[in-house]
Amino acid sequence: MLRLAEMCERIAATTKRTEKIAAVAEYLSSRDLVDAEVSALFLSGRTFPTFEERTLQIGGSSLWKLVSELSHASDARMRQAYRQCGDLGAAAYHLLAANLAMPKAGTLTLAEIRSIFDQVAETRTAGAKAGLLLALFERATPLEAKYILKIITGDLRIGLKESLVEEAIAKAYDEPLNRVQRVNMLLGDIGGALRLAAEHRLEAARMRLFHPVGFMLASPAADASEAFEYFDHAQIEDKYDGIRAQAHCSGQQVRLFSRTLDELTGSFPELIAPLGDFTEDAVLDGEIVAWQHSDEGEHAMPFSEIQKRLGRKQVSQALLAEVPVAYVVFDVIFSNRELTLDKPLHQRMQILDHLFAGAKRVEPKGVLNAQGRLSFEPGIEEQATSGWIIRAPAMGADSPEQLTQMFEEAMARGNEGLMIKDVNSLYLPGRRGRWWLKLKRELAVLDVVVTAAEYGHGKRIHVLSDYTFAVRKGEELVNIGKAYSGLTDAEIMELTEWFLANTISDHGYLREVEPKIILEVAFNAIMQSDRHNSGYALRFPRILRLRRDKLPAEISTIDEVERIYLRQHGRTLSK
Repeated sequence: MLRLAEMCERIAATTKRTEKIAAVAEYLSSRDLVDAEVSALFLSGRTFPTFEERTLQIGGSSLWKLVSELSHASDARMRQAYRQCGDLGAAAYHLLAANLAMPKAGTLTLAEIRSIFDQVAETRTAGAKAGLLLALFERATPLEAKYILKIITGDLRIGLKESLVEEAIAKAYDEPLNRVQRVNMLLGDIGGALRLAAEHRLEAARMRLFHPVGFMLASPAADASEAFEYFDHAQIEDKYDGIRAQAHCSGQQVRLFSRTLDELTGSFPELIAPLGDFTEDAVLDGEIVAWQHSDEGEHAMPFSEIQKRLGRKQVSQALLAEVPVAYVVFDVIFSNRELTLDKPLHQRMQILDHLFAGAKRVEPKGVLNAQGRLSFEPGIEEQATSGWIIRAPAMGADSPEQLTQMFEEAMARGNEGLMIKDVNSLYLPGRRGRWWLKLKRELAVLDVVVTAAEYGHGKRIHVLSDYTFAVRKGEELVNIGKAYSGLTDAEIMELTEWFLANTISDHGYLREVEPKIILEVAFNAIMQSDRHNSGYALRFPRILRLRRDKLPAEISTIDEVERIYLRQHGRTLSK
């Protein structure tokens, strides 16, 4: 472990990408295969391969107590070291090195650390987990402790991403980078990808079903005219306001994963049976939406409805009935035992048509009826105990004017806007480019006052850049959201100085501040939420500007928030 930690220090000392890759490649090629596999995993900031879906299940407060116990540092000294160093691993090194009378020899092996991580993951109680880690840290040198903590927290902060580790593997074993990247994606195991590269057997890798791959992402378009500049031929779809989800289907075994690659299956059990009706193994890309059935047709409900279904281990029959859901499918990643990533979009649509044609309880391709609602071909019976699997309708546009009209119609259907996709685009996991564009409109803007400020992450670790903000409820301020994007570095530095000088209460990483700084924020939706004392939370808030021209008495009110919230549901505030 000491050699790995020392190598991490060298990587942190250089800002040059090529030097980082070369250092990791040299290190990997000098280790035996088992150590190299574990090293690649740890250098990616992971304790376990992603496909295993295991975590240590130990919180930051427990790690904080461990460092305090090892270093005999007071809480005030811990907070000071954390703010000075920027993360818990670096703070631990600072405190432990200062408290160490005699230098330790580095005797920990990577295999031992991996074994202890296995034990921690399998241990139930927080106390027993802490005991295992305490015994590990007592054997570690301060430098080893620094990087073990960084691995546990998943952030090495040495300028090394998993993509650079992939490049180092390709360099170390003289294999094409694109093949290493593809194998890591298929396996969900960078250590396994390293082994196949070292053995020059990358072609042996196969797609591991029920391990999610990265989602292809879209870039924003300012307006219809800009969107039309990029493609000769585009496929147009509604942009649904739901939960982006990847469905892995193999017979009656079905699992759903979010864009953060977390499992969602338990929150939407009624989708399992209809997704199990596909006659071929498949991996689909789509959106889970709250779905309303009416005489006028079918349409998605606001995001706040689908939010009620998230994070539940058990979904009651009452909630299943209150918030029915549909999985609107718009792409396919794997079908008929082969990846479809390298096929152009128009070919993937043909494959998707074939999949839907062979399924029993999924909808045929939707069309838009005269009222702008989705309707379907005859012969589809509603499943009382089952969710709906719908093939997203796709259209074409011949001009910016037509695209603008389609955008207004999508908004009238209660959707976020439009997706505009190049019909020749490949599916590029984790990539955001101009192959897919999104055209949407902000719901509204509010003037809010900052009530608390937190230290940021990465290059913003030493400035207060994450702001909790509030609106007015009578004479009271009630929090409604948190934002960290939209201000310049100069504005953030200016505000940091102001917040430090106007702190009401210092909680270490967070400061409650005098409510005098006004921000104008935009957002996409308002949800009911117990996260804030207002009872509401803004979805995707973004800071538009500082409102130096406004006083706290002039900020938006909770009545304005409620009006916007009700407008999403087609209602008005009766007061």
